[in-house]
Amino acid sequence: MKTRLLSAFAAATLAATAAMAAPPRPTLGTSGAFDAQGRLWVAHVAEGGIVLQSSTDQGRSWTAARQILPQPETVEANGEARPKLAFGPQGQLYLSYTQALGKPHTGNIRFVRSLDGGQTFSAPITVQRDRAPIGHRFDDIQVDAQGRIFLAWLDKRDKEAALAAQRPYRGIAIYYAVSSDGGASFGGDVKLADHTCECCRIATAIDEKGRVNAMWRHIFEPNIRDHALAILPANGRPAAAQRATQDGWKIDACPHHGPSLAFDSSGQRHQVWFTAANDEGGLFYSGNGKLMRLGGMLAEHGEVTAVGMHVAVAWKEFDGTATGIHAKVSRDGGATWSERTLATTQGTSDHPHLLRHGDTIWLLWRTADEGFVVRKIED
Repeated sequence: MKTRLLSAFAAATLAATAAMAAPPRPTLGTSGAFDAQGRLWVAHVAEGGIVLQSSTDQGRSWTAARQILPQPETVEANGEARPKLAFGPQGQLYLSYTQALGKPHTGNIRFVRSLDGGQTFSAPITVQRDRAPIGHRFDDIQVDAQGRIFLAWLDKRDKEAALAAQRPYRGIAIYYAVSSDGGASFGGDVKLADHTCECCRIATAIDEKGRVNAMWRHIFEPNIRDHALAILPANGRPAAAQRATQDGWKIDACPHHGPSLAFDSSGQRHQVWFTAANDEGGLFYSGNGKLMRLGGMLAEHGEVTAVGMHVAVAWKEFDGTATGIHAKVSRDGGATWSERTLATTQGTSDHPHLLRHGDTIWLLWRTADEGFVVRKIED
């Protein structure tokens, strides 16, 4: 097993070396969402900021890319960082992103909105109250049924304070802020948890009671990087986090591989995550009392979403020649599953993203060679 893991690492190292010698590739980190009329919107990074495009025919054609930031900014869109896009209940278009600062691993959580269907955008605002030039990164956005906007991010302020006081501190923290006025302003920073992994994405999802939940890679003492889960109240302090996975992965490094989270209409939680505990690297799903391995040893960056009792999981996997997006689909809340391959590419690519529109689930995947790949999970 260790030999196979080392072989995979060696292959990745060779690929990275080849990439450095090749011409520069576009930044592929992309997010997308359908509006209430069925138009698909995508946001991605171009030089100087964030560009927006839309499609009325499920990705067969696109509007021209349009820059939405009034002044150039450096926006993070690599690894598990990318701009995030969401819609409000009256069609408001919201975008959150991490503005990279001058030093490595530093940033601000930024937010812009459009109240006229994406025609014009507000000036960007910095959301976090702590303005020290340190790490505020890896944002995630969620809008609840009341139209409140929840923005969560990874935050280094408590780590910096501990270092200054010469106190030990594992990892960094998660904070979040809530807007109750459609993004005109955000409330104060609320700490969700101490001791979280430094560069793994946060997953947020709304449960059957309308509550915003967050799942993240936590650092349990002394150095176990499994996952935790908590509800984000719009007012007041969150309750203590629950443990969400029990792999016991002991590692003194960030895997750059965060989880994904969804709830079906019965309230059943569905989650996908990566672990390499006991040298058994792999991607896993749990829900409806089931635990499933997804793909082989090179499966990575899975996502899960649910509409009613319709649950879909998609992941990325390299087979030695091409990268494919594979999916498992359940119509009964995870009791039974079917599997299929949705798309492949020979070149570099973003992670797969699952989008909901009505009672259907779609794949959005951006590749260097094919551009935006949009597929209905089930025909």
